[in-house]
Amino acid sequence: MAGTTPADLPWATKVTYDPKKTPLPAFKDLPIKHGLPCAWDVWGAGDQLGTVNLLTPELVAQRAKEELKTGHFVSLNLPVQIPQKPSYHRLAPAVKLIALPGEYAPLPVRDDELHINSQSGTQWDGLRHFGCLAGMCFYQGIPTDGIKPGVIEMKNQDPRTINPDDLNLGVHHWSNHGIAGRGVLIDMVSYYTRDGSKLPYDPCSTHAIPLEDIKACAAYQKTEFKHGDILIFRFGWTRRYLYESNEAEKSDWGKGGDEHFAGIENSPAVQEWLWDNHFAAVASDQPAFESWPPKEGQVHLHSTIIGMYGSPIGEFFDTERLSEVCKQQGRYSFFFSSQPLNILGGAASLANASAIF
Repeated sequence: MAGTTPADLPWATKVTYDPKKTPLPAFKDLPIKHGLPCAWDVWGAGDQLGTVNLLTPELVAQRAKEELKTGHFVSLNLPVQIPQKPSYHRLAPAVKLIALPGEYAPLPVRDDELHINSQSGTQWDGLRHFGCLAGMCFYQGIPTDGIKPGVIEMKNQDPRTINPDDLNLGVHHWSNHGIAGRGVLIDMVSYYTRDGSKLPYDPCSTHAIPLEDIKACAAYQKTEFKHGDILIFRFGWTRRYLYESNEAEKSDWGKGGDEHFAGIENSPAVQEWLWDNHFAAVASDQPAFESWPPKEGQVHLHSTIIGMYGSPIGEFFDTERLSEVCKQQGRYSFFFSSQPLNILGGAASLANASAIF
């Protein structure tokens, strides 16, 4: 019977990229659209996955063989309630425990309700979150008004009635596919403090980490990158927030308009490095990945990474224990697994990320 398989559902993910037919071009060969290097044509018209396409079943199986050695497990997720004051006036996370009504009320039975903005904690920026500002469009050239704000509605509680436009570029596609493969930690905090000195910047300042320092850190760790890696940085924000900030500082964060974060430098060289290393996703322990805010007149790195490459950006990843385990294991690569929430038409998702050695 037609229309009765999972592939027929309106939220099914159709893969448009074939690595055997479409070799990845070098950065210098990418076309320029809206003044930025653009990979839309690489992944195929109507693509919903972006760089997650690199995580083929064959690659994931190979990376699992290479990386799974000791079974040590590290969660990369902050508690859902952290930070208590998210950036840019976003909804503060809250967990409400509920006693069921009626006959269950006096019994040891509880539900809970989560009230969160998907951007508030450890999460992936999805393809609906941030587009190409210069072109006023999202990934694949979807115009700004092609992804409308508001409630995604369905008739008679039937998700098959959702408007297809409300599903385009939704984070549920990454949920359908999964984000798993070889993860790599670039531990800038340990690198900068390796001789006992203090971190040479405040993680809560607009400090740009030079690409040359990142390359030097990778060499110091004896870390080599592989096709389809999930790249994770430890810049020091999580350590600063959890262990070094006072209550007054925490109460001031998240007011909007005055956020400052140390992160990777925003430059054409970084755009080239990220593309030519063919990372499947990038992430860091701070709220923006890139040095924030951008300088006046500077194009957001988000526009290139998400809007033009189609790459997930992970933010607020908890890299503190990961750093410790990497040192104990004597390696900075591991098997990475993330199951984004299956939010139809979602702009972002809690990461549900882990590292396994």
